[in-house]
Amino acid sequence: MVPMTADAARADARMTAALTAAKLYYLQDMTMDAIAAELGTSRSSVSRLLTHARETGLVDIRINSPFERVGQLEEQLRRRFRIAAHIVPMSGIVSEVERLERVALTAGRLLSQFVDSNMVVGIAWGSTVGMVSRALVQKETHGTTIVQLNGAGNLQTSGLEYSSEILQRFGRAFGAAVEQFPVPAFFDDPDTRAAMWRERSTRRVLAFQAKTDIAVFGLGSPQSEVPSRVYVGGYLSRDDYRSLREDGAIGDVATVFFRADGSWKDIRLNARSTGLGLDRLRRVPRRVCVVSGAAKAGTLRAAIAAGIVTDVVLDETLARLLVDQA
Repeated sequence: MVPMTADAARADARMTAALTAAKLYYLQDMTMDAIAAELGTSRSSVSRLLTHARETGLVDIRINSPFERVGQLEEQLRRRFRIAAHIVPMSGIVSEVERLERVALTAGRLLSQFVDSNMVVGIAWGSTVGMVSRALVQKETHGTTIVQLNGAGNLQTSGLEYSSEILQRFGRAFGAAVEQFPVPAFFDDPDTRAAMWRERSTRRVLAFQAKTDIAVFGLGSPQSEVPSRVYVGGYLSRDDYRSLREDGAIGDVATVFFRADGSWKDIRLNARSTGLGLDRLRRVPRRVCVVSGAAKAGTLRAAIAAGIVTDVVLDETLARLLVDQA
């Protein structure tokens, strides 16, 4: 056996020391001072050992950027569903409320890029859009109008204060005029809605809705951990819930309900809804859906199947679930 030379012995000893220092620093989170004390050396020597460990490949440091991961997900969603996805990176341990807040914050900033002068921006009130309205970035425009897409009244309240607050925030953010829609969320009788739609004051708002350039909406779902306002705000009776179950509805946009396959036209409650019909919503050039939480995966898939989404702002967990289930 060939005896080890002095140089080889020194190199081997240095490699062993570097390996020990690297394990203590990277795996046990010890400080350089603590490692120096344990190895009986100086802090500068520990620093040189860690540098040696990196340069010789004993340590391989990788940075997994959430933005790179998110970029791949966005591209997958674009290819599979032909939508522009804006994914908010976050860990799986974030609470549902915080998850929604982060998604709403991103949506509020993103809308300042979408909204411009001489546009009509349609707003569907709700818990999610209400949160988005608080995160809007100021952008001065001219000739811009914010229009309410669905009525907000029910047996307990006119809904004007709640919906008006959301619309006014949008109006202030963009220096825009605001057009409210002072009708109930649901009429008792489809004939009443038909009569109301013939009134000149109502037709004026409907004309603005018909010229909508950007629609902003959340997705209502009875399964959501953060309750959708239409399901907890006194808008639906027991008979309404039974009717929706019988018709297979799984969610709504602006109080217009749809099924898992994206169909909606023969859902009975829609005949009494004051929300913008989904066939009309599909004609809006840009349709921005803001949604969070794994519980809304099925509702989002259905909305995409209905063809009512061009842009979606969502959290990373929901985006990954959407891709995996596809």
